[in-house]
Amino acid sequence: MCPPNATSHGHGQGNHPHAPPTSDRAPNAAAARAIPSPDELQRDFARVPPSVLAHVVDVHCHPTDSEDTTTRAAVAALPGRMCAMATRRGDQDRVAGLARAHPDKVVPCFGYHPWFYHWIALSPASSKEAHYRALFLPDSPPPTPELLTAFEKLLPFLPEPVPLSDVTSDVRTHLSEFPNAMLGEVGIDRACRIPYSRPAEPPYAKHIASNDGGPRELSPFTTPLEHQLVILEAQLEIAVELRRNVSLHSVKCQQATGELLDRMKSKHGAAWLRISIDLHSCGLSAQTWQQIAKRHPNAFLSLSTAINARSPAHKALIAACAPDRILVESDFPDARLGAAYTWHMLCTVAAVKGWRIEDAWDAAHADEREWGAVRRLEENWGLFERGGHREHVQRKRRRDRAIEEWEEANEESE
Repeated sequence: MCPPNATSHGHGQGNHPHAPPTSDRAPNAAAARAIPSPDELQRDFARVPPSVLAHVVDVHCHPTDSEDTTTRAAVAALPGRMCAMATRRGDQDRVAGLARAHPDKVVPCFGYHPWFYHWIALSPASSKEAHYRALFLPDSPPPTPELLTAFEKLLPFLPEPVPLSDVTSDVRTHLSEFPNAMLGEVGIDRACRIPYSRPAEPPYAKHIASNDGGPRELSPFTTPLEHQLVILEAQLEIAVELRRNVSLHSVKCQQATGELLDRMKSKHGAAWLRISIDLHSCGLSAQTWQQIAKRHPNAFLSLSTAINARSPAHKALIAACAPDRILVESDFPDARLGAAYTWHMLCTVAAVKGWRIEDAWDAAHADEREWGAVRRLEENWGLFERGGHREHVQRKRRRDRAIEEWEEANEESE
């Protein structure tokens, strides 16, 4: 996901600004070389008829990371729609402003990203130092001298912590203003290491462009998963209450993600199935995804060229995903390029699935077997957007229930 006050480093050296350097999405060298340049993507994109592009949805991007004037001009020219993510306090209002300016093209998404969960206090602390010491230097095991030195170096860069109650109030306020808004970007991340750098002010892309003087040094500290889950689940509670769909970040958390979804389903029941969950730039293995999809009919996955195409495993994931549970995204911070990146992933999905790509828009095809890739993915977005999913009933359970009903009917007749 995000820019310069998280784990990304080496921007300007070919790394995508939303990819953590120690992620399970680390690029495969051969796959990374196969990704077309932005100019090549734009040339391919320019050949697609606008009537087709009007039906493409970028389900996860970060356009407000870029300068306002540039972003708004690019969104005004956008042929399709985008889901614009917020990540921390500084960009919630920027996403809201973009959605007000372009309500027909922007689905606003409000939430707090796990790269910044260490800034959030679950309960009042006596001081800034006490908050971060409890997070990064637990009493057991006792911290080493090296960790104590690293903590003293990191502390001056860290902001004053914000109460979780302020975060949930902010999320609720923004979601309530926009009836079509989603919760996002939220999630969990075991790879993110805290950098020795001060929080950047928006727009964040200007810091990426300047590279902040060079690659940032990373501390040895990560935010404990238990802390992340409390903050994530507090936001998910609001999503369930307000019936809002979710864009979920998950890095190096395959088991924890499955357990989280199981826990939410057990806790909320039918209310959980009323909303849809998108595992964005999904880095799960094909096997793990299939297990999650079987248990969770409200789970979708989306893939991006910027992140997923750097590993050849993404094609196995596309192949393993049911045709009605897959979406496409750019996960990109520049609205001028986001649509081209989304189109490239759409073409990748089509190639793996064996779907034709429309060269003109024709809504007349009523037979699903005749649908092209754009129509199929547009229908998937509709399923995601509407929510209201139903539990899968296994054939054997249906048969057993039918037999029970038949036996009950016979007993009554006797």
